[in-house]
Amino acid sequence: MDDRKTGDTQREGGQATEELIPQAAGDATGSYSLLEPRMKRIYGMFYKELYYTPERRILDPKVQELISIAASLVAKCEGCIDGHIKKAMALGATKEEISETICIAVAINAAAVVDFSDQSASRLGLNNFPTKPASAR
Repeated sequence: MDDRKTGDTQREGGQATEELIPQAAGDATGSYSLLEPRMKRIYGMFYKELYYTPERRILDPKVQELISIAASLVAKCEGCIDGHIKKAMALGATKEEISETICIAVAINAAAVVDFSDQSASRLGLNNFPTKPASAR
């Protein structure tokens, strides 16, 4: 999610809650345009609590952004990735930390593909390349 915010004026604790909701870059129609205002407000409060309430934060902000990069990649959220990379860099994430974060997302996605195909093989009764017992190697 990038750094653009919505322009809603609803106030929550002195700050416009929905101003904190990120939007996809270049979004001409307005992100969240299909969500009714009540649900948009609830999401805005959740997002604010997670990313903009440092007194309740457990994780270091840079770690939080690195996790957000990996989650954005795995979730395939185009509107998220740019903003979380920019925030991570602003918080001092190195190119090596960002690279490792991306590699973790790649590993998780690869494992998900293997898991998904294993489940299909099991349902179909397939075992094309059986693992040899350790004694037979």
